[in-house]
Amino acid sequence: MSDGSANLYFIDPATLTEISRVQVVDDQGPVVRLNELEYINGEVYANIWQTDRIARIDPATGRVLAWLDMSGLLSDADRRQPVDVLNGIAYDAAHDRLFVTGKLWPKLFEIKLIPK
Repeated sequence: MSDGSANLYFIDPATLTEISRVQVVDDQGPVVRLNELEYINGEVYANIWQTDRIARIDPATGRVLAWLDMSGLLSDADRRQPVDVLNGIAYDAAHDRLFVTGKLWPKLFEIKLIPK
């Protein structure tokens, strides 16, 4: 769970009580505005609110393992209508597919991660 700070909270699903928490950090320090979380293959993916970036986070340490840059994903033509921020991450585990979208976006994108 996130509250928009740099913290990830781990919650007991039966009691909804906090079990633990970690602070998310990268080389620059704490990473704030964590939003829209998805657990994928042992990592937490978190959209950073009001940016085009998604952090891949080690949930045990809070360390950002990599950044996903989604800038340029939505075309200028698609931005002519009212759109808002990147704000949707979904993972299809059965078919190993990753999707992203945003608030009021007219499209849903399936993305493939390519190592640098």
